[in-house]
Amino acid sequence: MLARLLIARRRVVPVAHLVDDLWEDPPAGAVGAVQTFVADLRRILEPSRPPRAAPRLLVTTGPGYALLATDVDAWEFESLVTSDIPAALALWHGPAYADFVDSPWAAAERSRLAELRLQAVERLAAQRLSSGRAAEAVPDLDAHVTAHPWREEGWRLLALALYQSGRQADALTVLRQARSVLADQLGLDPGPQLRQLEADVLAQDARLDSSGLWTRAAEVYDRTVAVGSRVRLESTVGLLRTLALTGGLQAAQDHRVAAVTAAEEFGDPALTARVIGAYDVPAIWTRSDDPVQARQIVAAAERTLATLPDIPAARCRLLATVALEMRGTRSPRGPAAALEAESLARSLGDPGLLAFALNGRFMQSCTSAGLSPRRDAIGTELIALGTRHDLVSFTVLGHLIRLQSRSAVGDFPAASSHASAADSLAAQHELPLVGVFTTWFRAMLSRSATAYHDAAARLAGTGMPGVERGLLPLALFSLSHQADPAVDWGPYRPWIEPFLLLDNGDSSAARDALHAAPEPPADLMYEFLTCLQITAAQRLDRDLLPDLRARVAPAAGELAGGGSGLVYLGRVNDYLR
Repeated sequence: MLARLLIARRRVVPVAHLVDDLWEDPPAGAVGAVQTFVADLRRILEPSRPPRAAPRLLVTTGPGYALLATDVDAWEFESLVTSDIPAALALWHGPAYADFVDSPWAAAERSRLAELRLQAVERLAAQRLSSGRAAEAVPDLDAHVTAHPWREEGWRLLALALYQSGRQADALTVLRQARSVLADQLGLDPGPQLRQLEADVLAQDARLDSSGLWTRAAEVYDRTVAVGSRVRLESTVGLLRTLALTGGLQAAQDHRVAAVTAAEEFGDPALTARVIGAYDVPAIWTRSDDPVQARQIVAAAERTLATLPDIPAARCRLLATVALEMRGTRSPRGPAAALEAESLARSLGDPGLLAFALNGRFMQSCTSAGLSPRRDAIGTELIALGTRHDLVSFTVLGHLIRLQSRSAVGDFPAASSHASAADSLAAQHELPLVGVFTTWFRAMLSRSATAYHDAAARLAGTGMPGVERGLLPLALFSLSHQADPAVDWGPYRPWIEPFLLLDNGDSSAARDALHAAPEPPADLMYEFLTCLQITAAQRLDRDLLPDLRARVAPAAGELAGGGSGLVYLGRVNDYLR
């Protein structure tokens, strides 16, 4: 019964279907037996549910039952396989639904999951090859083709891995073995990819050695492009942008200010504008990772704007950069720069420029509570714009923005679809940081401390301290409402401090801390932190409640913090009441 309901993936399974699936020859009391199974499962799944309380997991709906599970290893595998293949494969301990090999209702799901796993093994091998780790890929691929000899992609990858490991003869042997196996077992000749690979191996085609190609290109670049030249400076910023998008965010940020400083030394505002504006890395979190660096970039952009010739596109990029880097602040300059950048971009008709400007608008869309509809509209336009003009990173940004904005209003099915779309694009285009946000989103859905701890592990070392610091304890507080004084609350400490002092029995100090806490920053945690202040004020100083209520009232109907897509603190309406 449990397996049958899980395979339905939260959909209703009519009682008649359950009877047909659970018995080859249903007995007279089959419907009553199903009802007994449901009652037993409910006791197991929700042991602490009070008598007569409505079940939350195994629910009766219409003609049957639905299991509203969230923490299912098979589903976690599907999620991870688009963002973290090694973690996904680590979940696999044998055939899916192995106890139900002979059950027709399990056949399609078993086959689908098995195929996903085989594709994941091959994609992991391809990633290793592309990153120059061919020898590391060989053992797993060897086992893969032994167990699944009909998969031509496995043979191709194994031969390529052997060739790139310096084992040309072994690569040819594998290709000939593949030819023999396919002919003997399936009566087929190798497909065009295998035939082409065999010809390329025999010809020692340079295209087969991706790591060698990169090394040779880098050597030629170093010989021909002068150190300290304008061309080298601009191409370096392009490299930093690529580095940030593909997982090296911290390294890119570490060198970004140096590149801008070097550009300013040329005394050419147009060059400086190109160097600053070329770093159009999509940003999803409305709190700065490095406020000091952000202020340096803004100052350089403002100096350049003051002396820049009439180059509208360059001006637009500088203004969008100002809007991005001033995120989370309450200066009117940020929203003004965002609006001007968007207006310029629309007048110029440049899709890439408009996408960058819309990112700036998004960064300035948390200046008050209840602005998730505005963010949803920005996300919708970015998806359409990015899809139409092949701006992959901005398409992903649009999906993440909509994940957040739909989460804000509790529309988790829509948010989940955007998470899946973002993961799929990230897997295709090697954008690993995307999985950090989708993993946190799924942890928020599960409302599980374990899931939050796992999500926090994904954040470590990503170069996003603005997201990482204090987020895990805040997420755990949202579940238990217990504030741990021993952990690093990061930037959220002022709003948690009253609770820490209350737990310590010091109401007077807690009241002082409540009064000392400022209005929350203009970021995606605004509603969450304001509702924290409401909770503290109810216990410590109710005179503050009218002002706090006015702040958060525009978010009526939303989840407190749901717009972050990472953590929420119940419904805003509950706090308003």
